[in-house]
Amino acid sequence: MPSSTDSPALRGRRRERETLDRLLRDVRAGHSRVLVLRGEAGAGKSALLDYLSEKASAGRVTRAAGVEPESEIAYSALQQLCAPLLGHLDALPQPQRAALATAFGLSAGDPPEGLLIGLAVLGLLAEAASERPLVCIVDDVQWMDRMSEVILTFVARRLDEESVGLVFACRSPGDEQILGSLPELRVDGLPAADARALLDSVLSGPVDDQVRQRILAETRGNPLALLELPRGLTPAQLAFGFGGQAATPLLNRMEEGFQRRIAALPANTRRLLLAAAVEPVGDVTLLWRALDRLRVGPDAVAPAEAAGLVEFGARVRFRHPLVRSAAWRSAEAAELREVHRALAEATDPHHDPDRRAWHRAHAALGPDEEVAGELERSAGRALARGGRSAAASFLERAAELTPDPKSRAARALGAARARLEAGELNQVPDLLAAAESGPLEPLQQAGVDRLRAQVTFAFNPGRAAGPPLLAAARRLEELDFCTARMTYLSAVGAAVRAGRLGGGDLRRAAEAARGVPAGDEPAGLFLTGLTAWSLDGYAPAVPHLRRALEKMTTDENLHLLWLAGPVAHEVWDDVAWYRLTEQAVCFARTTGALSLLPTALTFRAGALVFAGRFADASNLLDEADALGQATGMAPHPSASLTLAAHRGRELPAMELIDATIKDAEARGEGRLLGLAGYARAVLSNGLGQYPAALEAARQATEYEDLAVFNWTLGELVEAAVRVGDADVAAEARERLAQRVGAAGTEWALGVGALADALAGPSGQAEERYREAIERLTPSQLTLQLARARLLYGEWLRRENRRADARTQLRAAHGAFATMGAEAFAERASRKLLATGETVRKRTVGVPVELTPQEAQIARLAVAGRTNPEIGAALFLSPRTVEWHLRKVFTKLDIGSRRELAAALRDH
Repeated sequence: MPSSTDSPALRGRRRERETLDRLLRDVRAGHSRVLVLRGEAGAGKSALLDYLSEKASAGRVTRAAGVEPESEIAYSALQQLCAPLLGHLDALPQPQRAALATAFGLSAGDPPEGLLIGLAVLGLLAEAASERPLVCIVDDVQWMDRMSEVILTFVARRLDEESVGLVFACRSPGDEQILGSLPELRVDGLPAADARALLDSVLSGPVDDQVRQRILAETRGNPLALLELPRGLTPAQLAFGFGGQAATPLLNRMEEGFQRRIAALPANTRRLLLAAAVEPVGDVTLLWRALDRLRVGPDAVAPAEAAGLVEFGARVRFRHPLVRSAAWRSAEAAELREVHRALAEATDPHHDPDRRAWHRAHAALGPDEEVAGELERSAGRALARGGRSAAASFLERAAELTPDPKSRAARALGAARARLEAGELNQVPDLLAAAESGPLEPLQQAGVDRLRAQVTFAFNPGRAAGPPLLAAARRLEELDFCTARMTYLSAVGAAVRAGRLGGGDLRRAAEAARGVPAGDEPAGLFLTGLTAWSLDGYAPAVPHLRRALEKMTTDENLHLLWLAGPVAHEVWDDVAWYRLTEQAVCFARTTGALSLLPTALTFRAGALVFAGRFADASNLLDEADALGQATGMAPHPSASLTLAAHRGRELPAMELIDATIKDAEARGEGRLLGLAGYARAVLSNGLGQYPAALEAARQATEYEDLAVFNWTLGELVEAAVRVGDADVAAEARERLAQRVGAAGTEWALGVGALADALAGPSGQAEERYREAIERLTPSQLTLQLARARLLYGEWLRRENRRADARTQLRAAHGAFATMGAEAFAERASRKLLATGETVRKRTVGVPVELTPQEAQIARLAVAGRTNPEIGAALFLSPRTVEWHLRKVFTKLDIGSRRELAAALRDH
C-alpha cells in the first residue's frame, strides 16, 4: 500500500505538510502544540491526518473521530482517544483518577465535574508523553459529543511543555465556533495546476479543455470532488461538465456520488455498509455478530472493498466520512430500524447497556415503554458520569417512546432540566412545551415555570428574569418550601441585578419573599437580609447579611458566591470577601466545578485588584475568559471593569465601559450601569479629570446598587471636593457616614475617615487622614491604602508641608507603580515633582524577569505545594509546572526550592 506521502489527496499540500512537520519537530523537542485543520468536506483533512500519523509513528499516536450517530453519547470521542493510554491512570492523583474512571464507566462514583475530568485527561496525556512523544488526532470534530469537545478544548488550552501534539480536523463552513480561538490551519482547494493534474489522473478519456476548466471551477480544487465526481462517467456524460448538477452544493454532489456507487452494490453489501455506518466505533466483532443476525456473510465484504469504499481490518474504516453518511442516509427507514435492532441484539447489555438502549430506541417503530424505561436508566447512568447532555438526549428519546401521557410529560421535564444543566438553553423551551402537553402534577407545573424562568435568567439576567422567577416562587411556596425559598432568592437577586431598570420589581419580590420563613442557613439569611435591605433600609439589613457571610463556612454553600461577593462589599467585610473568594477558587479547581469556577475566578480577581495584585487578577480573568469560550458561560464583567479603571489606560478602559453600558441597556441589567459609572469615576479621578468623575459618580449614585453604591460614594466625595462643589461633597459624605456607622468594620471606618478628611471640618482633616491610613494598613486593601496616602500627601503639599508630603506621596507612588495603577502613579508622580523631588521611573507590574504565571507557581511552591498540587490549582500538568520552576530557578539564580522564598523576597 503506498504511503500517505504519495497519496493523490496530498498533491499540492506542501504548505500543510510543512506545518505538520514543524508541529512534530516541536513535540519531539519537548514542547506541546495544538492545531485545528479546517476545510470543507473532501478538502483532504483526513489525508493530512493520515500523513501526520505515519510521520509520528516513531512516537506514540492515538486517534479518535466524531461519528454522527454517536454524537449524543457522553465522552464517546474522549474515551476513544484515551483508551490506549489508560495504563497510566494509576499515576494520576486520586480525585482525577476517580473522575476519569467514573466518566468512562470503569467504576462507580459521584458525578464528576467536567473540569476535573479535563485536568485528569491533561495529566493522562502528560504521563503518556513522559515515555515518548505523543500525538493525539481527532477527526470530524463537528460530530463529536459535547462533553468531549468541551474537555478537549480545555486540555488544548492548557498544554504547554508535555511533548504532546493535539491535532483536530473540523468541517467548515458552518462549524467555526467549535474549538474557537485555537491555532488553526485552513485546508482550501488545490492550486490550479495540481487540481488539473489530479483531475487528469481519473478522467476516463479525452475531455474538451473548456469542459475541463468548467469541472475545475465547479470543484474549486476539492481533491475528493476531483477524484470522485468524474468516476464512472463517460466522456459523453462529461461533455457538459457535471450536467445539471452545477447548482447543487458540492458536499451534496459528493455524497450523492457515493450513494450511486453504493446503490450499484449487491443487496447484502449495501446492508453490510449500512451496519458498519451505524456501528460507531468500528468494532469488527460486534459488527459480525450483528451481520449474522441480518443474514449477511463474509462474502459481502469484497464488493465494498473493491469499490474503494471501506477497509476491513482490526477496525472497520470508511474511505471518507461521506461514505459513512451516504450509506446511512440512503437507507430506507425500515432497513435502518432492522440494522439498529440487530446491533442492539449483538450488544452486551452488561458491558455496554447505553449503546444497546440507543440502538433499541432507533429500532422502535412506535411507543414502547420497555425501551423508554431502558433509556431512562441510561440517562441516570449518564448523569452519574457527569454527562448531562447525553442524559438529556436519552430522556428526550424516552419521552418520544413513552405511551403513558403522564410518564411522557415527566420524562420531557427531566430532559428539559438536563438540557438546562448542560447549558443547552435553546432546547429547553420546546421540551417544556412537550411536558405541558401532558397532565402535570401541581409540583411539576411549578417546576416547568421555574425552569422557564431560569432559562430567561440565563439568557437575560436583567429585567426580564425577575417577574417569571417571582411567579414560579409563589407557585412553589405551598408545594416545595425549600425550592420556593431558593427561587425567591433568585427572584430578589434578579431584581437586584436589574437595578434602576427594574421598576418596582425589587420591592414586589421583597414583599412577596418577606412572608417566607427563611431559617438560619446562608440562603435564608441572605433572603432575610436582602428583603430588609430592599424594604427597611441599610442598617436593619446589615446584621442578617453579616450573619449570612459568617455562616458560609462549608463548600456546600459556595453556590451562593454570586450573592455573597457583592454582599461582602455592601457590609464592608473584607475578611469574608478574601476568605470566600480564595475558598471558592480552591474548591472549584479541586473538584472541577464548572458551574462555579468562572464566578469564583472573577470574584477572586476583584479581590486581588483591591489587594493591588493586578497581574495575578489579570491571569485569573484570562482564565475565566478561556473557560467562557470553551463552555459558553461568559464571566461577569465586574472585575474586568474594576481592573481597567484602576490601571488607568484611558482608551481601552473607556471602550470596555462603553461596551458594558450598551450591553447592560440591551439586557435590562441596571446594576451594570452603576458599575460602569463607578469604573468611569475611578478612571477619571485617577487621570485628574474631576468634572468627568463627578458626573459619572452622580449618575451612578442615583440608584443604590448593591455594593456599587458604597464604592461610588467615595469617588463622588473626592470628585466633588476637587471641583469645589461643597454641597454635593457634603451630601455624599453624609450618606456614606450612615452606612459606615451601621457596618462598623475597619474597612468601612477607614473609608468614612477618608471622606471626612476630604469633605469634613478642615481642622480635623489631618487626624482623619491618619485614622484612615491606620485602619486600612492591617488589611489586604493595598489599593485603598495607597489612595489614602495619595490624598493625604496631596493635602500636605497644599498645606506647604513638603517633607511630610513627600513621605506619603513616595509611598503612594511606589505602591501604584508596582501594582500597575498607571494613572494614579502618574498623578502621585506629578505631586511629588511639585514638592521638589525627582521621581525615578519604576517598572510597572510584576518584575519583568518572572512572568505572572511563573510568579504564581513560585508562590505556590514557597507555600509548600507539590508539583501535582500546583498543577491541580492552576490547571497545568505537573510536567509543565516542573518546566516553569526550572525557568524560575534559572532566572533567580538558585538551585532548589529551599532557596526560593528568600530569592523571591530579594526579587
